[in-house]
Amino acid sequence: MDRILTYTITPQEDGMQVLEFLRSKGFSRHILTSMKPDKEALLVNGMRAGGRSILKEGDHFRVRVMETGSMEGIVPAPLPLDILYEDEDILVLNKPADMPVHPSIGNYTNTLANAAAFYFQQKNELCPFRCINRLDRDTSGALILAKNALSAAILSAQMRNREIRRTYLAVVCGVTPPSGTVSAPIGRVSDSVIQRQVDPEHGESAVTHYERLAVRNDHSLLEIHLETGRTHQIRVHMGYIGHPLPADYLYHPVYDHFKRQPLHSFQLNFRHPLTGKDLCFTAPVPKDMAQAF
Repeated sequence: MDRILTYTITPQEDGMQVLEFLRSKGFSRHILTSMKPDKEALLVNGMRAGGRSILKEGDHFRVRVMETGSMEGIVPAPLPLDILYEDEDILVLNKPADMPVHPSIGNYTNTLANAAAFYFQQKNELCPFRCINRLDRDTSGALILAKNALSAAILSAQMRNREIRRTYLAVVCGVTPPSGTVSAPIGRVSDSVIQRQVDPEHGESAVTHYERLAVRNDHSLLEIHLETGRTHQIRVHMGYIGHPLPADYLYHPVYDHFKRQPLHSFQLNFRHPLTGKDLCFTAPVPKDMAQAF
């Protein structure tokens, strides 16, 4: 989606070059490059400006970031979306279980991307699918979509810098210690495209913190915080310490209590990519997990 931003240059920003100013606001090299063909991308006091133009205190600086992405390959499908929050930069959703995030073989029209494409089509908005915190198919809960390239670049940087705080709820087998930290590298299983394992020699660093909230029927309800975001991190780490998630088709396919892995992205804390305001969004606990405790 096109995004137009307006700035009034402050005393602290007086004398900055346009490129320096934009980089300070989170504009990536890719976005700056994509703006070059647009002759009206940069206007200072209504006049065209270049990357080396000098900004002065009190200047009115207008920046236009035109949408260059594409929805090609994602078929709009009228699937329900549970929207927790939306503005012109972000869309925060509560993803249900049993919904893939991205299309793949055998999942061409039943994904969150398909649902989002239909939603934006109905609003006549061009918003390529930009998912910031990805969730497994059977994992439910809060997830962020960026509605333009700039918000995507800033939020992706927050993810890399571990500035997006993610709180998960998980039900695991057995009674865990009251709290703990799992620090064990995770890598891909050699003969599998999907499956992961703890791999001290070749794996990437992964750190998971957990706190036990309740115990019932020889299962523990945990609150989990991630320092890293490795594929299947919670599922692999909990299994590694002897407390796998039940009904996990890859790592512990035991379905006597749950029909899907009981893992829920409960809360997201992060800074708004454009305003810098601190945000906190909570996704209601799904019925299968709530009823278990």
